[in-house]
Amino acid sequence: MASLSRPSPEISVFWHEGMLKHDTGNGVFDTGMDPGFLDVLEKHPENSDRLRNMVSILKRGPISPHISWHSGTPPLISQLLSFHTPEYINELVQADRDGGKELCSGTFLNPGSWDAALLAAGTALSAMKHILDGHRKIAYALVRPPGHHAQPSQADGYCFLNNAGLAVQLALNSGCARVAVIDIDVHYGNGTAEGFYHSDKVLTISLHMNHGSWGPSHPQSGSVDEIGEGKGFGYNLNIPLPNGTGDKGYAYAMTQLVVPAIQKYEPQMVVLVVGQDSSAFDPNGRQCLTMEGYREIGQIVRKLTDKYSDGRLLIVQEGGYHVTYSAYCLHATLEGVLNLPSPLLSDPIAYYPEDELMTTKVVDAIKKFQNNTAPFLREG
Repeated sequence: MASLSRPSPEISVFWHEGMLKHDTGNGVFDTGMDPGFLDVLEKHPENSDRLRNMVSILKRGPISPHISWHSGTPPLISQLLSFHTPEYINELVQADRDGGKELCSGTFLNPGSWDAALLAAGTALSAMKHILDGHRKIAYALVRPPGHHAQPSQADGYCFLNNAGLAVQLALNSGCARVAVIDIDVHYGNGTAEGFYHSDKVLTISLHMNHGSWGPSHPQSGSVDEIGEGKGFGYNLNIPLPNGTGDKGYAYAMTQLVVPAIQKYEPQMVVLVVGQDSSAFDPNGRQCLTMEGYREIGQIVRKLTDKYSDGRLLIVQEGGYHVTYSAYCLHATLEGVLNLPSPLLSDPIAYYPEDELMTTKVVDAIKKFQNNTAPFLREG
C-alpha cells in the first residue's frame, strides 16, 4: 500500500521572533493613557499576541504542510534610503538612542521598537529577494510593526518603516519594469501611495473604508481623486468602500476594479498587502469581511499573478487586531492563494449578515470615475 505523501511547501514564510520585542504598552485603546479610574487597561491593539497567533496557526494548523519557514535579517541603512529620507531615518535612530518617543498619535517607538522595525523591513526585503532569486514564486513577510502608513519622511498609524514600499523598490532596482500593489488593509495605504505617487512603474491599488485624513501624520484622504501626479497620474487607484461592505462587496470591487486594472497594467511582480482589520470583528475597522471573503480575495489575486507576473507574488502583513480572528482570516487568505480545493478550517463566526447594494453603487461610481480619469485604463 502506497504511503500518503505530504504536499511540497508552496509558500515561503519569512519571520523573525525579534519582532515580538516591539512593546506598544497598555492604556485606553492605542493612546497609552491611564485615566486613573479603570481597573483593567487593555493592550495597545498592535501588540505581539496578534503575531504569535498568526505564527502558530501557520506552524500548527492544517495549512502547515504548504508552508516553509525562513528567517529575516536586518537591512542595511542604504536599503532604507531607497524609500525613506536620510532626515527621517536619523530621526528614528535618535529617538531610539533617547529611549523612545511617541512619533504621532498611537505610534510609540519604545526600547526594542527600532530593532523590531529594522527586522520587519529586512524580513520583507528578504522575502522579495527570495522571489527575485527564483527560490519560490510566492513568499509571505510575516512582520510587525506594520509599514504601509509610513511615508518617505514621517511615521504614521503604528508604522515606522514602509516594509512593502522597500520591497517594491527592491523589485524595481532588480529589473522589474512594473510592480502592482494591492492593499486590502482596512485603512488607506497612504505611505506606499505617497512613495510612488509620481511613478508609472508602480500601480498602487488600495481597498479601504472611507475614513479620510486623520491628522498631520496622515494628510491623505484616500479619496478617488488622489490618483497620482506627473508620470504617476492614473497609477494610484483608491477604492474607498462603505462601512460594513462585507464579502460580496469586496468580491465585486475586486472583479470590477482590481482585475481590470491589473489586466491593463500587466505587472511583472504583484505585492499583496494584507490586513485582517477589514474583518467582521476587528476593533480598528468597520468592514465585515469573513474568512470566505479573504479566501476569495486570495483566489482572485492568485489567478492574476499566474497570468500576468509569472506567478510571482509577495504578501506583506499589515494590520489585523482581533487576536484570534485575524489568525483565522490570514489562514483563509493563504488557502485562497494556494487554490486549495476546499477549506481546511471552518469559520468560528459561521454567519455574518451583509447588504451589498450600497457597495455595488459605490463601486460602479468609482469604476466610471477611474475609467474616465486614468489614462492607462482607457488605452487599448
